[in-house]
Amino acid sequence: MQTGFVGLGAMGAHMARSLHRGGLLTGVWNRSAEKASSLAGELKVICFKTLEELAGNCEAVVICVSADEDLKSVIRGLETGLSPNMIVMDCSTVAAATVREIHHTLAEIGVGFLDCPVSGGIEGARQATLAIMVGGDETVFSRAQPILAKMGKAVAYMGPSGAGQAAKATNQIMCAGIIQAVGEAMAFAHAEGLPLNRVIEVLGQGAGSSWYFVNRAPFMANNHFPAGFRVRLHDKDLRICHDMAALRGATLPVVESTLQQYDELIAQGFGDEDISAIYRLKSKLYP
Repeated sequence: MQTGFVGLGAMGAHMARSLHRGGLLTGVWNRSAEKASSLAGELKVICFKTLEELAGNCEAVVICVSADEDLKSVIRGLETGLSPNMIVMDCSTVAAATVREIHHTLAEIGVGFLDCPVSGGIEGARQATLAIMVGGDETVFSRAQPILAKMGKAVAYMGPSGAGQAAKATNQIMCAGIIQAVGEAMAFAHAEGLPLNRVIEVLGQGAGSSWYFVNRAPFMANNHFPAGFRVRLHDKDLRICHDMAALRGATLPVVESTLQQYDELIAQGFGDEDISAIYRLKSKLYP
């Protein structure tokens, strides 16, 4: 399928490159036109001037933006160029209610819509090893699989529209607990005078290891937190988790605790750092 890509941020640019390597990328669009022009020049694909133009020249569209309103804006821009039997795949992390609404709107014009949030960080996007959780019509998922498979190594159909976002929310709750635990553990190791690089090397092979420990504990050891998954973005995702749980009358202690700590980091000016910056707070547990 001729595929257009919308949203060329830290994740999206690498995902678009993966589609290009797979021979599927027709062209790109980004709100900041310079990014689209630069990547299009690099990959020798079309830099579409408008979303309508992109939709009118592709059979499928992949979207990767930051928030619900961004996604709604992109869909409005695409809508006049879409035609029946096209597939729109959204890899953003947004509310399940938002994607269900879009699914319904596009179904009325015969366009398939899948919520396809991803996990695996910039590393996974760069290496095309993302985990992709998909919600929507299963027949549309079957048609879209060859595209999704170019961007991820674990692509799973989770159920009807919104199920992909529910699975991603589950992942984000896990990430909240893990990054808190890793931060506390690294602060403890530092306070005990342990050589942190050796701690990471050895415990990275142990029962308590995780992707976040292996890939983000080094940030903590160096007290340097380059943006991988920004605090602001995880904060946004966890608020989605909070709201989804609240609809069922539940509260999520790990989520609430993490949100409080993210509020502190954002207030201190660290909202655009990687979420491993939670170590800044954990290290203060020791006088």
